[in-house]
Amino acid sequence: MAGPLEGVRILDLTSVGMGPMATQMLGDMGADVIKVESPEGDVFRHVTPQRHKAMSHAHLNFNRNKRSIVLNIKDEHARSRLFDLLERSDVLVSNMRAPAMRRLGLDYDSLKDRFPRLVYCACYGYGEDGPYAGRAAIDDTIQAASGIAWLQGAAGEEPPKYVNTVMADKVVALYVSNAIMYALYARERTGRGQAVEVPMFECMAAFLAPEHLAGMTFRPPMGPPGYARLINEFRRPFRTADGYMSVVPYTSAQWRRFFELTGEPQLAQDPRFNTPESRSAHFSELYRYVEETLAKRSTATWEAELASADIPFAKVNSLADLLNDPHLKARGFWQEIDHPSEGPLVQAGIPIRLSDTPGQIRRHAPGLGEHTDEVLNEINAGPTHSGQHP
Repeated sequence: MAGPLEGVRILDLTSVGMGPMATQMLGDMGADVIKVESPEGDVFRHVTPQRHKAMSHAHLNFNRNKRSIVLNIKDEHARSRLFDLLERSDVLVSNMRAPAMRRLGLDYDSLKDRFPRLVYCACYGYGEDGPYAGRAAIDDTIQAASGIAWLQGAAGEEPPKYVNTVMADKVVALYVSNAIMYALYARERTGRGQAVEVPMFECMAAFLAPEHLAGMTFRPPMGPPGYARLINEFRRPFRTADGYMSVVPYTSAQWRRFFELTGEPQLAQDPRFNTPESRSAHFSELYRYVEETLAKRSTATWEAELASADIPFAKVNSLADLLNDPHLKARGFWQEIDHPSEGPLVQAGIPIRLSDTPGQIRRHAPGLGEHTDEVLNEINAGPTHSGQHP
C-alpha cells in the first residue's frame, strides 16, 4: 500500500543529523525526498566506519528512502535547476543558516510569491529574531546551551557532560518532521504554503522544561530547577547478583507490591513513602533501598518476580544485545538488506505502524549524486508534479 505521504515531494537541503533524520522519517512514510548535495557531499558521508568512500554508516542510517542529486547551489546555473525543482516540490527544508540562504536568494521572502504553495522549513541553531541569530550550532553546543549538559552533571553537582548520542539533533528532527506535516495539513485547508522555523535551542529548551523547570515554574519560585527524581544520586541502573537492571516502581500500588516482594510490606505505611508527595521528597532514600535490595537476587529471578507484580523493569542491554532482542525479533524490527554498493546491511526498521497506509523502506541510501540524471531528466520531460498549483 502507498504510505500516507505518497505524492508529497520534498527538496532536502539538509546535512549531518537533524535534517536528514527528519526527511528520512517523511520518506519512510511515502514522500519523494530529493537530497540536494554539494559536490563534496553531506559531511556525514565521510565519518567512519565505511566500506567505500562517502558511504559511511551514518549516511546509510540517516538517508534511506531518498534520491541524491549533486547541485552546487552557489553556481547560478545550478540554482536555476533548483528553481525548476521547486516548481515541482511541496516542501523545501534546509538547515543552512538564514544569512547564507538570503545571500543565495533562497530565503522565504525571495521565494514565496513565485511558489505560493511551498512549505518552507528552516531548521538551524537559534531563532532569527533573537540575539543568537545566525550563530553556528551543532549537537554538542545545543546540549550545552539548552541545559542538557548541566542536567547530565547532576544539575551542577558534578561537571557537566554530554549525552552519548546526538540527542539534540535527533529530538529536533522530530520537531522538524512534525512542523512540516502541520504546514502541509494547513495547506490542505488554505491552499497556501508558509514559512516554518524550527530552531534547535528553543526546541530543546521546550523539550526539557516540562519536568525540569520544577520549582522555577512558580512565581515567586518554590525551589530550584531540576526534577528531583531524575537527578538524585541513586537514580541509575542497579546491580543485581549477576548483572544490572532498571527497576522503577512508580505508583503507590507498585511501591506497595515492591515492598511485599522484598519482604518489607510495612514500608508501604512509612510516612516517608505512603503518598506520592512524601515519596517525591524522599527519592534518594527509596532508590537507595531499591539498590540495596536488588543486589541480593539474580537478574532472571527479578525479571520473573517484577513481571508478575506488574512493576516497570528492564535489564540493561548493550546496543549489540538489541540485535538479538526477542521482542525486536518478533516485531521484525531489524531489516537486513542487500545494498547495491555496500553489500549486506542491517538497519532499524520503521517503528511506527499505520494499519491502512504503512510506511515502507523503498530505497537504499543513495550514492553521492546517484539520481542526478534521473531527477534532471524528469525536469526536462516537463511538469510531473502539481505541488505549486491549486
